[in-house]
Order: sequence, then structure tokens, then C-alpha cells
Amino acid sequence: MRPRKYIFITGGVISSLGKGIASASIGTILESRGLKVTNMKLDPYINVDPGTMNPFQHGEVFVTDDGAETDLDLGHYERFVSTRTGKLNNFTAGQVYFSVIEKERKGEYLGKTVQVIPHITDEIKEKIINGVEKAGVDIGIVEIGGTVGDIESLPFLEAIRQIKYDVGPENVCYVHMTLVPYIKSAGESKTKPTQHSVKELRAIGIQPDILLCRSDRETTESAKAKISLFTNVGKDAVFSAIDMESIYDVPLYFYKQGVDSKVLSVLNIWTGKPDLSKWEKVSEVIHDKKLSSVTIAIVGKYVDLIDSYKSLNEALNHGGIANKRKVNLKYIDSENIENGSVNDFLEGVDGILVPGGFGNRGIEGKIMAVKYARDNKIPYFGICLGMQMAVIEFGRDVCKLNDVNSTEFVEKIKNPVIDLMEEQKQLHELGGTMRLGSYKCAVTEGTLAEEAYKSKLIDERHRHRYEFNNKYRKLFSENGMIFSGVNPERDLVEIVELPKSEHPWFLGCQFHPEFKSRPFEPHPLFKDFIKASAEYSDKGKK
Repeated sequence: MRPRKYIFITGGVISSLGKGIASASIGTILESRGLKVTNMKLDPYINVDPGTMNPFQHGEVFVTDDGAETDLDLGHYERFVSTRTGKLNNFTAGQVYFSVIEKERKGEYLGKTVQVIPHITDEIKEKIINGVEKAGVDIGIVEIGGTVGDIESLPFLEAIRQIKYDVGPENVCYVHMTLVPYIKSAGESKTKPTQHSVKELRAIGIQPDILLCRSDRETTESAKAKISLFTNVGKDAVFSAIDMESIYDVPLYFYKQGVDSKVLSVLNIWTGKPDLSKWEKVSEVIHDKKLSSVTIAIVGKYVDLIDSYKSLNEALNHGGIANKRKVNLKYIDSENIENGSVNDFLEGVDGILVPGGFGNRGIEGKIMAVKYARDNKIPYFGICLGMQMAVIEFGRDVCKLNDVNSTEFVEKIKNPVIDLMEEQKQLHELGGTMRLGSYKCAVTEGTLAEEAYKSKLIDERHRHRYEFNNKYRKLFSENGMIFSGVNPERDLVEIVELPKSEHPWFLGCQFHPEFKSRPFEPHPLFKDFIKASAEYSDKGKK
């Protein structure tokens, strides 16, 4: 058996260069060559996980089947590479320090002074190697969060420097992504930021094997030559990483330049040619200018930062690819609906989606959006909190209940149609204590859900504390709401919908289906939601 190989991806100059997409894209091409890969993300922040962080600051929290709350880059990995991620694929400085301190308290370092080197770095190395070994893959692609030069990143960079000599230099490839800005007034791209970034990296003992030059345009041959001269990286290992119309073009773009061939050369691996045909088909649909479009309103609370809904946005695009439609996303702050006319914000859209979220800000605006969709027979898709909003609106407007809400927003309420799960009432810590990860759902025959899934038993990923209150199930059923998905172990409502005789497509789910959607395997609910929205659009244009 050949030794495991490691690709370490770092970033320089500024954050948000797209290391996650680059890591996923490299994984895609290597997998298409017949290699088995896994992707990992190492986050230098002290939080144990991003579960308690504000989406405005950190973006989306991605949830894995085994219940890990992780960085959004794991969503990119799962959308690009077939291997599934879990708790071992993402760890933070907080987890590392927590683990080391626990060992110190147990006496495992008895008599020793616990230090960053070797104890913290050894813990990081152990987590990296253990994650790759347990995945049973040929190559582990490890992305280091943050930017070279950040104080908090230093232990992680030192750890990956050491790994090269622990596993053998021939088994490690360092890929560094850096900014090559174009200065319009000078009419040229500047290589100095890249030079300084690589200098910083080399100062701590890491010589990159490959450079990815992030820019809005191709890096010229002369610029590549200059970068090569000052960084000690061969010119044939300096590649462009430009802005693309779609992130799904990046694997094809990297392959066209030969990024994968260079990586394999550094790692001394031989493979056959890659089969990227499914990516070519996806790209073909994305770039088809003749496709009709649908406009989907996303009525949310975190719309000022698009990364807050990263998986959601991509899942909608996957639904568009499946139906050969362009999907135009219209982001609407639910607070603005509360302060204006709902018609002004939602008139002309082909579908309305209310995503997940926490807290009572903007809640009434979301409920107004649900009512608008139900009254006007516009396709509606509610996810997690969006399902709960649909339930509250139905309880108020159809069941004619007074004082209806969720106990998340109003602690003492006459009709708590959404309530805290019993076991959640005993919890005092917020981090990692929600209903997290994959749970089974039994699907009712003859429903929108069954039509989409074509299965009577599914499993989906969850991230929430509050559930539909089963005390109201009989009343809601009598008034026309269909409970089309239920968790069989605990009898918890997972999917609600309205009959087709009442509405063309109205469905809410307690789970997060966006986490399992792929560009060439679109999630069934997103596929059918976009289909219904396209039919609504076409009907209105006749």
C-alpha cells in the first residue's frame, strides 16, 4: 500500500481569497483521476466550533451527518468531492487547546511544562494524520484558515511544516494562494504582495511547491516569471486563479492549466487522465444563454452577508441546473417587510423561500411573506425556521387561534404551536446542544414530499432546538395541513405541506436539505421547488 499523501493549502495577503473553492477543485480533479481524497479545514480561532458565532461575522454553519457544526468550506468540499465530511474534517484552535488542557489536567504531561511546541503542534499533527488515516484515502487536502502572518495561525503552520519530515518530503505538497492585484492607474498587475507573502511563509520554514495567483484577470507570463524569480517557485508551478462566472468552472479551469499534473508530479503519483464529463455538462447548462429564468425571493435575517446562506444559494442553483433554468436570487430583509408593504417586496417573484435562523428579529416579516405566498398561490419553501413560520401563520389565519407563536420568541404564550424540545429545557450550555446531524424521516405516500423523494424513508440533517408542538397536530390536520414527514423514533414533525388542491407547491421542512445538494445530484426538494416556480413563471407569461 502506497503511503498517504498530503496537500496543504495556505493563503496570503488577505482573507476570502477562495482557498475553500481551490481546495475543493483540486480534490475534484484528483478524484476524477481515480484517487480517493478527503478535505479538511483547520480554523485558528479559539471558538470550539462556529455554532455560537453570528452568521454576519462567520457566514453559514455547515452541519455534517454525524452532527458536527463546521466551517462553511466543508459545504464546498461536499459539493465538489464525493467523500462525506464529519467531525474529523474540521477542527479549531479552541478544540486543540481544550484537548491539550484536558490531557494536562489528567496528568498525561506530568512533570513537563506544556508549551505550544511541541504539545499544541503535536495535537494538531495528530488530528490531521488521524483524520486522513481514518478516511482511508490516498490524499488528504488540508486547508489552513486565516492568512499567513496571523498570530493565531502560527501553531498550525508550524505543525504542517513538521509533518513534511514526519511522513517524508515526497508525501507532502504545499500550495499557497495569494493575491495579485491589478492597479488600474498603473495598468499592470502587482506581484509584490505575493513576494512578501511567500517570504513570510518561507521565514517559518515552508517553501511552497505551487502558487495560485488570485486576481480578476490572467497572470501574465512576465508576471509569473517575476513571481518565480522572487519566490523560488518554478514558473511552471505558478498558476492563475481568476474570478469565474460560476464556482463550478474552477475545476475545469485548474485542469486546463495543469494544476493537477503539477500536484501529482510533486507527490510522485501516476494516474490516468481525469474524467470531468459530469462537470463539463454542469458548466454547459450554467453557460447556456438561451435558458429562461425564475426569480426566487429569499426572505431572511442575514441577507447582508450572502455567505450566511451559502449552501442554500448553491442548492437553489442546483435546482436550476436540474430544470435547465437560470435562478435569479432576490434577497429581502424580513425586517424591511415589517416596515413597508409586503406586496412591494414580493410582487413579481416566482417562488418564495424562508430559510433558517435564530431569534425574534424580523419574524413577523417572515410570517407576512408566508401569508403572501399562501394567499397568492406562489410556490413556497420553508426551511427550519421557515417551516415554523408557515405553521404559525397557518395557526393564526386558518385555524383562527389567538395568541399564536413560538416559545423561542414569546416565553409565555396561549398557543405555543412551536415549542422547545423537552430535553432542551434542561440544558444551560448553548454550544453543540441542539438537535444536530442526520435523523430519519418517514414520508407519507401521495404527498409533495413523496413525489420529490420517491422514497418512504429518508434521512436529513438538522440544526435546531424547537419543534412543532404535537398537541396541535389534530387541529391543524382538520384545517387542511398535511404532515407528510415524521421522525419515526420520536414522532416529531419533519415536513408540513398544503394539498395541491389548495396550493400548487407549499412545503416546509424542519431539517436543512441544502446541506445535501450537489450540482449533479440536486436535492429533490430544491429540484421540485424550482420546477414549481418555473411552472408558475411560465403560467404568468402566457
